[in-house]
Amino acid sequence: MIDNFWIAALLTLFAGLSTGIGSALAFFTNRTNTKLLSYILGFSAGVMIYVSFVEIFPSALDELVLSFSEKRSLFYTIASFFAGMLIIALIDKFIPSMENPHEVRPVEDMHDTRKEEKFNRLYRMGIMTAIALAIHNFPEGIATFMSALNDPKVGVAIALAIAIHNIPEGIAISVPIYYATGSRRKAFLLSFSSGLAEPVGGLLAYLFIMPFLTTATSGIFTGIILAAVAGIMVFISLDELLPTAEEYGEHHLSIYGVVSGMLVMALSLFVLA
Repeated sequence: MIDNFWIAALLTLFAGLSTGIGSALAFFTNRTNTKLLSYILGFSAGVMIYVSFVEIFPSALDELVLSFSEKRSLFYTIASFFAGMLIIALIDKFIPSMENPHEVRPVEDMHDTRKEEKFNRLYRMGIMTAIALAIHNFPEGIATFMSALNDPKVGVAIALAIAIHNIPEGIAISVPIYYATGSRRKAFLLSFSSGLAEPVGGLLAYLFIMPFLTTATSGIFTGIILAAVAGIMVFISLDELLPTAEEYGEHHLSIYGVVSGMLVMALSLFVLA
């Protein structure tokens, strides 16, 4: 896994900094292409759900079977999967909805002065939004980094899916921060820098956890982390991506995106097998 360090680091950095893409789009686009956004969010969800159940969950089980019985390994895998869901659910619960970056706002809100009153908390709201996004990105960074460290081809898929997921988040954080500060530059920089929480999360996990693992315990840790990653990915898909996709566009369009994402993921795993 050590040989994959730089691949994992670059993929996590790419996924995190994609918030800057969304932020830039917010400044250079007057209208949100809702159909396209609905489709790509569904596509991202399809990739994340498929890779979680078909690749990551079985890989976690395989790692744990090396140290425990098959039944106990399955129990630990399932428990870790739902623990990952619980972690991301708690993060969502304790971030106020007005400052939650997953409360997505259209690009055109930035140019509608009638809606400016919604963002009258000024600088405090902007900072809190950036902090909220960073908190959400932290476990996503661990998920991307550890997955890529274990299997680069799975890491590429997860990094791409999270990057797609982070683009509308960049839009979401830029809109209120722009109205909070009146500065497009500050809105972009805060949104962009918030994405750094992802590579930071992955790097901290690597620096403060990996050195304490022995040959015997590394497989256990990897299995537990991978199962938790699968839970995080599925929760993000069901709680954030799919509801947002349906809100922006037609129901069937988002489902077509889900199926397309699953198909592309299945074909890529088949080709790389």
